[in-house]
Amino acid sequence: MSDVSVIDRTVEKTNIWLNDLAEELGSDDRKAAYRVLRAYLHAVRDRLTVNEAAQLAAQLPELIRGTYYEGWVPARTPVKYRTVDEFLLRVAREAQLPGETQASYACSAAARVLRRHVSQGEIEDVVSVFPEEMRPVLAG
Repeated sequence: MSDVSVIDRTVEKTNIWLNDLAEELGSDDRKAAYRVLRAYLHAVRDRLTVNEAAQLAAQLPELIRGTYYEGWVPARTPVKYRTVDEFLLRVAREAQLPGETQASYACSAAARVLRRHVSQGEIEDVVSVFPEEMRPVLAG
């Protein structure tokens, strides 16, 4: 595969993810879908161990993988969210959502998209790292 076709393919895959998420959110606002995807992936990534974060990243399209790793400081992970609300507030803040209710809806939508595009085994690995009370943010 030539370099240009690799770029074309990752752009195509990224657009599929963003369109899927916009549809899940009931919107055609791809900018909002990007903000939600970015915020959700960052919040999930920061709760994972370094190894598990890298394993999840390996299944993301290259452009989304770049977004996923943006601003990551492995030495500060895993973040131990004390409650689901703490996780949702982080997503709300980063995605520029007005509150926890919207963040909960956005996280469910993002989780459904992630489950469609990432292997079931990897999803199970990610879920297993989260404490039981935090798993609803991965349910979709």
